[in-house]
Amino acid sequence: MSTLRFDALKKTMGRKPIIIDDNEKRSALFGVNVFNEKAMRQYLTTDAFMSVQDAIVNGSKIKRVVADQIAAAMKDWAMSKSVTHYTHWFQPLTGATAEKHDAFFELLDSNQGIEKFDGGQLVQQEPDASSFPHGGIRNTFEARGYTAWDPSSPSFIYGTTLCIPTVFVSYTGEALDYKTPLLRALHAVDEAASDVAKYFDKSVRKVNASLGWEQEYFLIDEALVMARPDLTMTGRTLLGHTSAKGQQLDDHYFGSIPTRALRFMQDLEKECMLLGIPVKTRHNEVAPNQFELAPIYEEANLAVDHNSLVMDLMGKVAARHHFKVLLHEKPFKGVNGSGKHNNWSLTTDTGVNLLSPGKTPMSNLQFLTFFINTIKAIQEYEELMRSGIASASNDHRLGANEAPPAIMSVFIGDQLTKVLKELEGVTTGKLSPQEKTDLKLNVVGKIPEILLDNTDRNRTSPFAFTGNKFEFRAVGSKANCAKPMIILNTIVAKQLQDFKIEVDKLIDKKSLKKDEAIFNVLREYIKGSKRILFDGNGYDESWEKEAKKRKLSNNKTTPEALKIQIEKSTIDVFSTMKVMNKVELEARYEIEVEEYAKRIQIEGRVLGDVARNHIIPTAIKYQNLLIDNVKGLKDIYGTSFKKMALEQMDLIEQISNHIEKINAGVTQMIEERKKANALIDLGKKAAMYCDKVKPYFEEIRYHCDKLELLVDDELWPLTKYRELLFTR
Repeated sequence: MSTLRFDALKKTMGRKPIIIDDNEKRSALFGVNVFNEKAMRQYLTTDAFMSVQDAIVNGSKIKRVVADQIAAAMKDWAMSKSVTHYTHWFQPLTGATAEKHDAFFELLDSNQGIEKFDGGQLVQQEPDASSFPHGGIRNTFEARGYTAWDPSSPSFIYGTTLCIPTVFVSYTGEALDYKTPLLRALHAVDEAASDVAKYFDKSVRKVNASLGWEQEYFLIDEALVMARPDLTMTGRTLLGHTSAKGQQLDDHYFGSIPTRALRFMQDLEKECMLLGIPVKTRHNEVAPNQFELAPIYEEANLAVDHNSLVMDLMGKVAARHHFKVLLHEKPFKGVNGSGKHNNWSLTTDTGVNLLSPGKTPMSNLQFLTFFINTIKAIQEYEELMRSGIASASNDHRLGANEAPPAIMSVFIGDQLTKVLKELEGVTTGKLSPQEKTDLKLNVVGKIPEILLDNTDRNRTSPFAFTGNKFEFRAVGSKANCAKPMIILNTIVAKQLQDFKIEVDKLIDKKSLKKDEAIFNVLREYIKGSKRILFDGNGYDESWEKEAKKRKLSNNKTTPEALKIQIEKSTIDVFSTMKVMNKVELEARYEIEVEEYAKRIQIEGRVLGDVARNHIIPTAIKYQNLLIDNVKGLKDIYGTSFKKMALEQMDLIEQISNHIEKINAGVTQMIEERKKANALIDLGKKAAMYCDKVKPYFEEIRYHCDKLELLVDDELWPLTKYRELLFTR
C-alpha cells in the first residue's frame, strides 16, 4: 500500500497542465448546444414557437400536434450537430441526475430503418426506474415512474445525446424528484408575490424567483485520491493527521490559481458556455486546493438544473485533467469545508427586483414589504429551513465550529436595523399627516439604493441580506439546490398570502388606506420577528445560549433536523400551497433518514477496513522493526541495553496501546452497527447510527492519527494531508 502512495506522488509530480484553446469569446460559445430561443426561432414554425413561449411564461399545455412539430424540429437541430440519441434528463431523490439513452431510430414494416422522434417521445417516457428512492410511494417491483417534459428548461446536447429536462412522478402523480415540487413552489410564490406587488404596480403579471449559486469544491489529483480508500468510497478522509501548514496564513484565498487547476477551470467554463450555463467567477477559496465557481443569476428552476449539470460536468472534465473533484462538505479535518451559497431574490415581469431599494418612498415601501415578509417567513419556519440543508455530510460544517451554524438566524445590517426600529413605532390604526410625512421622507424615503457594504460584513450568518437579495449560506456543496429553494419559496409564498389577507382586512373592515394598512401589518411583523435577527458571531457558545433564550432550534444532527418535515405544521404549509402532500413529505422523510443511516454505515465499514487492514498492519510492521532494533542493542550491549533502547521501547509501548484502542473501537462500533441494523423504524435507525455508531469514528481516528505521527513515513500507506492539500 505504501508503494501505491509513492507511485501516486510520482505520477502527480509528473503531471503537465493540459493546454486548453481558450481564445473564443464567451458570447460566441454561449448556448451553442442549447435548443434556446435562437435555435427555436430557426427550426420551429411561428405557431410552435409561440406555444413553447406560452408554456414557459404561463405554464400552458402544449397540444400533441404542436409537440410533434417541436420534436421533429429538435431532432433536426440535434442531428445537425451529430447527435444520435436522446434522453429524458431528470433529478431523482438520489441527489444526482439520471438519464436513459434511446436512439433516434425506428424500424419500418419493410424492415428498413429511419430516424424518428415524435411528440409522444418528447412529452412523456416510462423509464425502468423502480430502484430509485420512493419512500413507499410505489412498490419496488413496479417500474411505473413517468418522466414528463419541462418546457421551461431548454433541452441541450451533451456529447452525442439530446438531453430533455423532465419531471419524474409516480403513476398516481406524486413527485419522485426535486423538479416537480420546485416548479409547484415557484408557481406558488409567483401567484402570492404578484398579488402583493399589485399594491404598488397594477401592471405586474408575474414574479420570478431568481437564484445565483456559488459552488465550492476541492480539486485533488486522481492518483492521490485513489491511494485513499476512504476518499474513494465516502468522499472524505475518515482519518489523517492535519498538516503542519494548513490555511493559517490565508495565502491560498484569492491567490494566483495553480496552473493545472486553471486549465481545468478553462475547460469546464468552455463546456458550461456551450450548455448555456452563464459561469462568470472563479477563484481560490480559503483552504489549500479549494476553489469556487459562480454564475450570473438565473430563474430558479433553470439555475437548479444548471447547478445539477455543473456538478456532473465537473467530474467528467476533471477526469480529462487527471483530477478528482471533491464536493463533500468536509473532506478534510482542520480546514474549511465547502458550501454552496444560494443567493435568492424575486423579480417582476416589469423588471423590478422586489428586494432592491428604489429611489422613491413607494418603491422603498414595496422593498420593505417583501424584505420584512421574508424575515417573518424565516422566523415562522426556521426549523424547516434547517431541515432543508440537513445531510450526513453537511453536519460536519453546521454547528461544528465553522461558519455557518446549525441555528437559523437572519443578518440585515445596521442601516436596515434602524429602519425596522423606526417602523416598529408606527401608530396603531390610522396615521397622522405628520407621521405619514415623517415615514415617507425620513424613514422609508431615505433607504440608500446601495446597501451592499453595510449588509455583507457578517460572513457567519446562515441567512443574510446582501444588498438586493438574501443569501442562504448554509446549503451544502454537494446538495441539490432544489430542496432549500422548495422550502424557501413555499414559506415566503405562504407568508405573502397571509400578509395580503391581513392588509385587505384592515382596508375593508378598518377603513384604512393601503399605505396605512401595510405599515400596520409590517409593524406587527417586525415585533414578532426580533428573535430571528442576529448580527453577531454565529458559531460561538454565547450565541447558542442566546438562541436558546430566544427559543430558536439548534438541531446539530440530520436525524434531529429532519423530524420537522413530517410535523403537522409542515404538512399544513406544503399542502395549503399545493407544493407537496402528506404522502410526498413522509416519503421524502423516509428517503432522507434512510440515506443518512446508509452513509454512516458505509463510513463505518470503510473506517473499520482501513483501520484493521491498512493502519494496524503498518503499525505492527514498524513495531517489529523497533523490536529487532532493541534485540540488536541487547546483543551488543548486554544488560545495559535498556538505557540505549529507552525511546524505542517507549515507542513500542505507545504503538501497542494505539493498536489496542483501534481494534477495541472497531469491535464496539461493529456491535453498535448490528443493533442499529436490526431496527425497522428508519428514523430510529438513523438516530442510532448518529448517536451510537458515529461517535466511534473520532475515537478510532484519534489513535490512527497518532500512529501516523509515530510510524516511519516510508511505511505509511495512505497519502497524507500535506500531499493531498499541497501537491499541485
